[in-house]
Amino acid sequence: MAEPKEQEFLDDIADVEAEQDADEMIDIDEAAAEFDEIDALCAERDEYKDRFMRALADAENSRKRADKDRKEAENYGGSKLARDVLPVYDNMKRAIEAVGDEQREAAAALIEGVELTMRELLNVFSKHGIRIIAPEVGDKFDPLQHEAMFEAPVPGTKAGDIIQVSAEGFMLHDRLLRPAQVGVSSTPAS
Repeated sequence: MAEPKEQEFLDDIADVEAEQDADEMIDIDEAAAEFDEIDALCAERDEYKDRFMRALADAENSRKRADKDRKEAENYGGSKLARDVLPVYDNMKRAIEAVGDEQREAAAALIEGVELTMRELLNVFSKHGIRIIAPEVGDKFDPLQHEAMFEAPVPGTKAGDIIQVSAEGFMLHDRLLRPAQVGVSSTPAS
């Protein structure tokens, strides 16, 4: 009788070992499933982090673009008005230059008023970043600031020298409002 008990005991051990092996297999499958879930969560986290970083960069770029647009609007928003006022400056300058000594004595108050108005106009120009481009005869022609109205060979000059200034030009901050209108020397005739 002892033998059957021994056999039962060995069968019980085999059954327990089989159950443990099955439990270990289940644990390995569960662990693999958990690792897969962790990998999926890490990938999702990385995707959200990437999207967040892109959104943050996009927001920063939008802010910088808005600041740039605001500054440009502030600096150059009135350029149309400024261009429209330039002929007023030209006409006032011509009027002041046309006044002779006789007229200055006869209408001193009027001439002084026009000159004061001209100074105030220049102060307003300066306040808003408008500066005059006033080339002199003999200066070198600069196509970025000057407009050649005519070209003529003039003895004693080099090609590209300014020989006459028809109208002054104007800059608004670093942008050209109107080029100075000039006459330019061509290669002198021999």
